[in-house]
Amino acid sequence: MKISPAARGLAIVVFMVMALLGALDSQLFPLTPLQTSGLSSSSSGALRKALFILGDSSADCGENTLFYPILHTNLSLLPCNGSNSTLPHFLAEKMGLPKPPAFYGQNNTIQGLLNGLNFGSAVASILLTNPNIPHFQSLNQQLRQAFDTIQLLQLQLGQSTANQFIESSIFYLSFGKDDYIHFLRHNYSSLGLKSRHSGHRFAHILVDQMMKVMRDLYDANVRKIICVGILPLGCAPRTVLEWRPAAAAGKNGEQGCIDEINKLVFEYNMMLKEQIFDLNRELPHMHIAFCDVYQAIKDIVADPQKYGFNDAMSACCGIGKLGAMIGCLSASTACNQSLNHVWWDLYNPTEAVNSLLANSAWSGQQFAGMCRPMTIQDLVYAS
Repeated sequence: MKISPAARGLAIVVFMVMALLGALDSQLFPLTPLQTSGLSSSSSGALRKALFILGDSSADCGENTLFYPILHTNLSLLPCNGSNSTLPHFLAEKMGLPKPPAFYGQNNTIQGLLNGLNFGSAVASILLTNPNIPHFQSLNQQLRQAFDTIQLLQLQLGQSTANQFIESSIFYLSFGKDDYIHFLRHNYSSLGLKSRHSGHRFAHILVDQMMKVMRDLYDANVRKIICVGILPLGCAPRTVLEWRPAAAAGKNGEQGCIDEINKLVFEYNMMLKEQIFDLNRELPHMHIAFCDVYQAIKDIVADPQKYGFNDAMSACCGIGKLGAMIGCLSASTACNQSLNHVWWDLYNPTEAVNSLLANSAWSGQQFAGMCRPMTIQDLVYAS
């Protein structure tokens, strides 16, 4: 596709702005003093819980991704059907918290931080897989923003009060989907994985990085973490369309999923869960809940009618076969009944699916044992 000179000029300007913002990223908070009137260490009883979110499009609908409508790469401008439709937003509601504001959209007051922040980006990876794309945020970049926030809280509230606040707060991690999408485009074809060992090695690299991040959070006094696994990527509409077009002609159910890709994701999830359990045993007073959305969504796809869905194959919002040739460009391209669909766009589930997942994560309803070794409700009140 030929790019016009005007579009190329706009892209250059946007890139320069993004580069400048990236250079200033670690200084955003120190350069903006917060208002702390009405808050002192004596009010620490009110600082019992907050939710800090780090993640990809499973956590951010594009609100926290600067210039996302211009510089998106996954061909979906609306990765969620509503800004309050993601799993962490449903969990915030169950915790009695308002929707955590986006990092780039916060109001720069201490009160604005006390319910948490969303550092997530609609395009984000565990590894920095494409440094040439300025909006492609890595886990480490979001982690740096989180550490800047913690340091700011310590400055404004005092070390002791801030540490108590962080220890009682929940940190939510949801990454890996974009890493695997990028990996599969370079290592997988209709004939299968180019190297059987490369998938295992890739999972090890990602898990090692995730474990390092959780250890770093522990060193920053974080004691409660929700770590969400990767959904069954092999069942997503875009995956089915790209890797096995013939399967796209099938009806509902797992017969349309790409088993080879799901096995890769499953291996990563199991490896991550096992190491999380080990970390819980190793670190004093550490509570990490691993939430297996993979198996829950696979169960829904295998028997959608059981859970109230009619379509487990095609995206509600998208264009072309399975709604997956082009992603969700506007709400006007969405289906009339998103409640009937498992998938919202190319790779993300609908609000109805996320609501089911949130109920299961919180109390074990629908999908018992989805979060282990404890439910999110138990995690919130753990001491």
